[in-house]
Amino acid sequence: MNPMARVWDISVDPDAAIDAAAAAVAEGLCIVLPTDTVYGIGADATNAAAVQGLLDAKERGRDMPPPVLIAEVGMLRALTDEVSPAMLALADAFWPGALTLVVTAHPHLRMDLGNRGATIAVRVPDHDVTRELLRATGPLAVSSANVSGQPAATNIAEAKEQLGKRVKVYLDGGPAAGGVPSTIVDLTGEPRILRDGAIPREALAAVVPELAAVPEEPAEPAETADPAGTPAVEPLPDLVETPDGELVSPAEEGPGEA
Repeated sequence: MNPMARVWDISVDPDAAIDAAAAAVAEGLCIVLPTDTVYGIGADATNAAAVQGLLDAKERGRDMPPPVLIAEVGMLRALTDEVSPAMLALADAFWPGALTLVVTAHPHLRMDLGNRGATIAVRVPDHDVTRELLRATGPLAVSSANVSGQPAATNIAEAKEQLGKRVKVYLDGGPAAGGVPSTIVDLTGEPRILRDGAIPREALAAVVPELAAVPEEPAEPAETADPAGTPAVEPLPDLVETPDGELVSPAEEGPGEA
């Protein structure tokens, strides 16, 4: 718990707000930040204890690792060593924006986000202050600012009501844009859409023609599946991102997203 959680209005002094949030991240603490969808709770993606603090704040298990937000396309190479032409084309066309790319994690990537196997979900948000913060902090693990199972916060009051002193710094950017969640594209093999979202299939296919194909119906997950016992090389395509920003099996999909 953080005894003195503070709210910063980014419209008044964005530089001071960013400095305060970056300092909290450097201490391994959680922050709440605006994004181009809903409010998110964020922590240093390279700090395992900080990420666990994020999961604890959301009352969420390690079987639902948070996506990672980065400031710009160039940061991709720190997360994956398999940067394909399709990946660069999609990033160039739709970042910053509501496109989440699932990529093969770099073999030397030092991020303990949970039981993510050999993949990582990443995007660049279309929010100027948040990207400036990401330039100061580096990659952040970010999920929607809510307790799991509760509605995603669309303003700072809702976020603070749910997360309270589990967060050190709240960045108030006014009402969140909300709306349609991000489109998710899997690039760990042949490009394919895991979930339709804000960016239409036609726009994606204009950049990467393989994405014009209609996805097959996903297989039902095993009833006794144990995420902790899943091999690290197990592919992610059988998972989807919920609006809450969680990557789960289709049968478990539920509501929000940051």
